[in-house]
Amino acid sequence: MKTILSILSIFAACVAMAQPLTVKVLPLKIVGQKTLVELTITNRGTNRIEAARAVCFVLDQNGHIVGQSAKWVIGQNKTSLEPKGQAKFNFVITAPRPLIATNLTAKVSFTRLILQGGKPADARDVVAIPPGGQGSTNQAHRLFSKPPAKSQ
Repeated sequence: MKTILSILSIFAACVAMAQPLTVKVLPLKIVGQKTLVELTITNRGTNRIEAARAVCFVLDQNGHIVGQSAKWVIGQNKTSLEPKGQAKFNFVITAPRPLIATNLTAKVSFTRLILQGGKPADARDVVAIPPGGQGSTNQAHRLFSKPPAKSQ
């Protein structure tokens, strides 16, 4: 009987720690000083997500922050995310000067999460960004305001 209870408690802990909110960060799009970071958010859980706040950092090839933004990506003035639902959100980040690097990456982190009924949740336990899910860009995704210099 104790063995069955132990197995059930381990199973319950695994279910409680499941990450029902998955986020895919699409490749960046850059024009001059502006970077578009597109998120696809999927609620794989059984509870409605009433609100979620995320912060997005745009990093250069050396890992230095060249732009950042924090926004409510679900809720607040937007609709909640129902179970088995999907939402898209676009971060538009303006850098203080034109971006010249072509291998920029976006790092997204969720800071607040409010479940159905106003219940707060620890975003580290609920949100999953799959490996390789952080957006990056190269010249194929970059939109130049002027063409790059030709090499001779």
